Amino acid sequence: MDVHRSLEEARAAGRLRGCAVAVGNFDGVHLGHQRLIALARALAHPRGAAAAVLTFEPHPVRVLRPSLAPPLLATLPRKLELLAAAGADAVVLQPFDLPYAATPASAFVARDLVGGLGCSDVVVGYDFTAGHERARVDALRPLLAAHGVRLHVVEPVTIDGLVVSSTKVREFLLEGNVEAAALLLTRPHDVDGIVARGAGRGRGFGFATANVQTAALLPANGVYAVRAWLGGQPGPQGLEGAALHEGVCNVGVKPTVEANAALTAEAHLFDFMGRDLYGERIRVAFVARLRDERRFASVDALRAQIAEDAARARELLAQAPM
Repeated sequence: MDVHRSLEEARAAGRLRGCAVAVGNFDGVHLGHQRLIALARALAHPRGAAAAVLTFEPHPVRVLRPSLAPPLLATLPRKLELLAAAGADAVVLQPFDLPYAATPASAFVARDLVGGLGCSDVVVGYDFTAGHERARVDALRPLLAAHGVRLHVVEPVTIDGLVVSSTKVREFLLEGNVEAAALLLTRPHDVDGIVARGAGRGRGFGFATANVQTAALLPANGVYAVRAWLGGQPGPQGLEGAALHEGVCNVGVKPTVEANAALTAEAHLFDFMGRDLYGERIRVAFVARLRDERRFASVDALRAQIAEDAARARELLAQAPM
């Protein structure tokens, strides 16, 4: 998959002329986003053109309303990996700042979609808006038609009557309902991060943990059955060359062993015997919620509960699809 760091870079490369382009933020690359990319592929590939994605970096709300900016479902490298897996041939990452936000819809069409990409088809979701006037699809259609470009609008994608959206995925995760989030994402929610040095208390009572530092959204405080990948490099099929492990992960503040602790994600990997992991890349996928985080009367009681959590996690992970 080609990655262009701006519309100007894509225009200079000249490889996207005649493309079908899906436009949006694509945070999480959930089922609705996947439908947009699938339609772009269906439009472009029969005529030998590329299925492209135009997205914005950072998320526009982080520029326009920083205090209201939603936590990201995926870091940028993970987002690119997911877009490739969904079938995008190329991604254009247009820098988004206040001057760009002032672009009118007519200029977005003429300068960016037509002049920058040379697209033949534009694919958007039903709630897409463009330009500083937030023009909706009915206003965009004639602007595109004037340049001979067709607009295709994907209607709401639903699962059991529930509209799939990044907002709904976040709501499920913040409730700890990782199973419901996975239905909308078509995969368990995962976070990419680095293993940071922690206090080392887990090793002291028999359950060494990896302290995961991540910029992506963590689910609600609690204990989860997880799959984790160590090392590797992002690629279309996942973290290439990464080692897969199963385990449990506590998201929370460790109330039994530490007072006034910051929020952490501490993953205990089953049957892992080896090197210190500090500084290594890790991806943790939250497969199932086991229980709420809670305070125990003693470290021995906590140790016994972790053993129960591990046994239950092994059962659930054995049944969960990869």
